[in-house]
Amino acid sequence: MKIGLCGTMSVGKTTLVNALKELPEFKDYITRTERSKELMAMGIPLNTDSTLKGQCVFLAERAGELMEENIITDRTVIDVMAFALASKSINYLDKEDFVNNAKNLISEYDHIFYVSPDGVEIEDNGVRETDAEYRKQIDFTINNIVNRYPHRIKNLHKISGSTEGRIEQIKRAISL
Repeated sequence: MKIGLCGTMSVGKTTLVNALKELPEFKDYITRTERSKELMAMGIPLNTDSTLKGQCVFLAERAGELMEENIITDRTVIDVMAFALASKSINYLDKEDFVNNAKNLISEYDHIFYVSPDGVEIEDNGVRETDAEYRKQIDFTINNIVNRYPHRIKNLHKISGSTEGRIEQIKRAISL
């Protein structure tokens, strides 16, 4: 089963994946979490400075994850599409070409869990953008993508609350 967590920055996706990997129900799953610090150290621009090449690296990572049998990841193709669309340095036509290519991978996920930012404060990890307006823009864009491509999404679940509450919502949704 391929499980992707989707949502804007600083909503607890990585925390959730790290909590899930400790549970016996997910012992046979590979987990992947953000590599933003490593990628930034390699010179790949992130957030509002993102470039087409940078987004291609992120898309390649997501595609690689989708080649695994049982995976839980804290980013999805939808997240990559949203950040590409919000980039200031990628021109409109390149954004559209990128999204038209990336959308074909959405259906690879068995379950996508949209993690709501409601009630979650932005945490500064030294890498992610902490601008509240940019965070809202990414969230808005993710929701637009979900609404634009519902036919490509097998199972979409909106989750919120504490990490423990989110874990229970995930377990119920995938019948564990």
